Amino acid sequence: MAAVVLGLCLAAAPGALLAKEKLTVDLVNEPSSLDPHVQWNPDSYYVYRNIFDNLITRDDKGNIVPQVATSWKYLSDTEIEFTLRDDVTFHDGQKLTAEDVAFSVQRITDPKFASPQLGQFNKIIKAEVTSPTTVKLTTDGPYPALLGQLVKLSIVPKHLVDAVGKDAFNLKPVGSGPYKFDGWQRGVQVTLTANDKYWGTKGPFASVAFRAVPDAATRVANLQAGTSDLAVTLDSDLAAQLKNSPKAKVLSVLTERVAYLRLNPAKPPFDNAKIRQAVAHAIDKEAMVEGVLGGYDKPVPQMLTPAHVGWVNDIEAPSYDSKKAQALVKEAGEGGKAEIELATSPVFDQRIVQAIQQMLSEAGLNVKINMSDMASYLKRAQGGIDATPSLSFGRWSCSCQDADGVLFPLLHKSSSWSVYRNPKADELLEQARQSLDDKVRLAAYRGVHEIVAQDVPLVPLYQSAAIYGAAKELEWQPSPSESLFLNRMTWKD
Repeated sequence: MAAVVLGLCLAAAPGALLAKEKLTVDLVNEPSSLDPHVQWNPDSYYVYRNIFDNLITRDDKGNIVPQVATSWKYLSDTEIEFTLRDDVTFHDGQKLTAEDVAFSVQRITDPKFASPQLGQFNKIIKAEVTSPTTVKLTTDGPYPALLGQLVKLSIVPKHLVDAVGKDAFNLKPVGSGPYKFDGWQRGVQVTLTANDKYWGTKGPFASVAFRAVPDAATRVANLQAGTSDLAVTLDSDLAAQLKNSPKAKVLSVLTERVAYLRLNPAKPPFDNAKIRQAVAHAIDKEAMVEGVLGGYDKPVPQMLTPAHVGWVNDIEAPSYDSKKAQALVKEAGEGGKAEIELATSPVFDQRIVQAIQQMLSEAGLNVKINMSDMASYLKRAQGGIDATPSLSFGRWSCSCQDADGVLFPLLHKSSSWSVYRNPKADELLEQARQSLDDKVRLAAYRGVHEIVAQDVPLVPLYQSAAIYGAAKELEWQPSPSESLFLNRMTWKD
């Protein structure tokens, strides 16, 4: 196969005026990392995505478009060559080169580096500089999700990472993006300043403060008081408080993020298939969405959203049936026995976590919620079978809009995120990620969805809506990928 993909770069705004001196953004937690190859949880991604450029990106309509790369072409089914801009500089004044691009790919795909994103990029087996302005990537077999994954690949400066090392780079990251790192007051805030020499659309704010504000009610109160300009991760109850606010408004979008319950089949009681099936029948998704989430979100029968390649229209999930759930628990002899940990983090909607606890309790299971900070939660979630909790609530987004970025890391035995062991599922996942035939891929993913519905290693719940609170003057269209691009915002007094 030989295909050519070309595109126009995102237009630079010539001499864009700074509309507001300082923007204040309230996150849930502080970033766990500002090194883009180390972590990708939302609070990290919101910040570092503005410090770094990516090889390619998505525009506001969801299309894959150039960023550091101006164009790309397939040389074969397994080789793709990118042509790069020659006018991009890092914040320390050094020019971004093809060496930096190849290094960034090699770094995130090195198993010794142990990036939690490795499963998204490990089909790439080689990154080569083929000229001062071209880089060739080689994949282990055809990889149809490659471009979708590469929208997340940030380019780091080889000279600096080599000189200071991973830990020091994380403390003072240097990218080529529209904003420069300014400071990190641990537990309080990260501050960025506008990169006046940015090659593309410049940021409209002279500086931006990303604050850690774990309490959602406080995030709303800050908006109401005018001490913040944007707040993430609101729930429907808090959003309702802003609808008549003189200073703030609600912004929302259905995302590609899927809320789900993950079960650890290697740990009791979920080593018993009847208990896993009982959990699936115990959860009333419609009640969650309408009664708890205010109708912003959308129930799903599979571990994807309609925005993903790999979505199958006629998959049937286990139906809500509380009596059947109770009967299965009773048959398994598990009713009211050992306490089951339900792991969660403050970043998640605790109303949903509590609703899950209630539904599972009604089925006869003894469930106790265990709250931890997001960094600790994620460490356990990718810590292997022994470290992963028996039961956990999570929300997954690959920002690639391809099933490979969701199902492979969560279910394939090779992934650090997976605690599931099913040879047939592994075979189907491998088949889907290696075929360029859309029909073959869809058939394979149908098989995976059917296995999940029957064997229940996880329970897909709903397509998550991202709900933000914003100052009235802030103009911004949230994206399904939940990217918070500061240079795509404007301020209108």
